[in-house]
Amino acid sequence: MPLLTDNYTFPLAADVQRTPVRYVTRYGLEIAADLYCAADFDQNTVHQAVVIGPPHGGVKEQGAGVYAQEMARRGFVALAFDPSYNGESSGEPRHITSPELFAEDFSAGIDFLGTLPYVDRNQLGAIGLCGSGGFALSAARVDPRIKAVATAAMYDISGAIRNGWQNSASEEDRKSMLSEAAAQRWRDIDSGTPALTPTFPASIPSDGGPDPITSEFWEYYVADRGHHPRSIGGFTVTSAMSHINFGELRNLNDIARRPILLITGDQAHSRYFSDDVYAQASEPKELVVVEGARHIDLYDRTDLIPFDKLESFFRSGLLA
Repeated sequence: MPLLTDNYTFPLAADVQRTPVRYVTRYGLEIAADLYCAADFDQNTVHQAVVIGPPHGGVKEQGAGVYAQEMARRGFVALAFDPSYNGESSGEPRHITSPELFAEDFSAGIDFLGTLPYVDRNQLGAIGLCGSGGFALSAARVDPRIKAVATAAMYDISGAIRNGWQNSASEEDRKSMLSEAAAQRWRDIDSGTPALTPTFPASIPSDGGPDPITSEFWEYYVADRGHHPRSIGGFTVTSAMSHINFGELRNLNDIARRPILLITGDQAHSRYFSDDVYAQASEPKELVVVEGARHIDLYDRTDLIPFDKLESFFRSGLLA
């Protein structure tokens, strides 16, 4: 589906209302978000609510909005946001990626939802797509107001940067990355502009891309399927320092007694992240493997994404 004229990659359902909102994180950054509710929802009663983060490098007009709309159709109040320094949210320089700030974005969303008179402060949850899955889990570790957390096609971005793909990086690799990031800081200072990692190309090359994983991302972000002008793929090179310092997901037992739902695809290249978290996390936890789903299919394929499962998970999990 081509990019729609209102900059959303999916049509707004007739039975859903969407409202642009703004709120501030504890770091003073203004977050741009969309609030989704059923068109006929009753503001005189309190509702369960979820905050939804986009894939790493994505924006609220893409997959996060797809999830928010579907959850709103099921009676939830749903908030899809642009991460700090990205999309329409504030923060300079643009396109920073930070595990601490991106986890805080979830807690700031919880703050905002809790100000709405028709939202139950005791029944708030989080959904993270791709890299936001790891950030949602990090937020839930330290923010017990998040009563249940779900991920879809989860990436542990910090773990992948620190340890390499499928934990292939050596200590020498990490030292080399830090040396390069330090050298880049000098280059950024001297030039006055922070350099970015490679951004998405203007079009997909005829050979499809340099490797299967990159080709899959290009299929979503570069082609009409999910292209959005504010979703460029690149981040500041020096952001790697924060992720290496933060390290892989840990202390998942801090979420104990609050339910975790991990959704992945049987064809998803990212499946090992969900498998690892499932092995480390305490009960209650559940791993759902969607047959026939690749990583990007869990961004927008409403025929594959198990929304009925997400509904039942949060209906019961937020009551616990």
